[in-house]
Amino acid sequence: MSKRIKKIIADNDFSKSYSLDDAVDLAIKVSTCKFNETIDICMNLNIDPKNGEQNVRGKIQLPKGLGKNVKVCVFASDDKQQEAKDAGADIVGADELVEKVEGGFIDFDRCISTPEMMPKVGKLGKVLGPRNLMPNPKLGSVTNDLKKAVEDAKAGEIEYKNSDTLIQAGIAKSDFQKDEVLNNVKYFVETITKERPSGIKGEFVKKVSISPTMGPGININMESFGA
Repeated sequence: MSKRIKKIIADNDFSKSYSLDDAVDLAIKVSTCKFNETIDICMNLNIDPKNGEQNVRGKIQLPKGLGKNVKVCVFASDDKQQEAKDAGADIVGADELVEKVEGGFIDFDRCISTPEMMPKVGKLGKVLGPRNLMPNPKLGSVTNDLKKAVEDAKAGEIEYKNSDTLIQAGIAKSDFQKDEVLNNVKYFVETITKERPSGIKGEFVKKVSISPTMGPGININMESFGA
């Protein structure tokens, strides 16, 4: 654990649940990295991930998007790289980019891959998966139509899908105004709540937390969402 994280944990209480308003304040406060961190959301759902009918996935256009410049990373072979660059992709590469990401490079908000690159990109699950960045053919981020995929990503469209009982996604940037972060969080939670599968008994959303990319999770009390 870095000295920066140790200090953040020592100076703040991450054991309790905060109101949404206070949680956003804290997330912005502890975003102290030199780069503009993404603020991620994590929702714990009352679903059975082994039951295909209870899996939750889709795309969403957030009210604020992900900022003026959504960094898009594209894995593509040499003959497709220019198409990605022309569409506005920020980071484009093949094998060397796979190695870079495998080493921990995650300075991007969306990730797209051509089908032929997926056998290699698939090995990045431990890096991309927890951040909901793994390209997925069902969500349109594994495709040969790189122009459309990059343009959609640049417009601020994000993908979401559950991993086990969790849904995780980047929903804001640490340099956003507080109200912009609040609106994106509320809209995301409302969207997922509406996706409640039939057959669920009891509460659907069990827990919600937010965190900066390089910071600890901040629990939000469910009363903030009318629960």
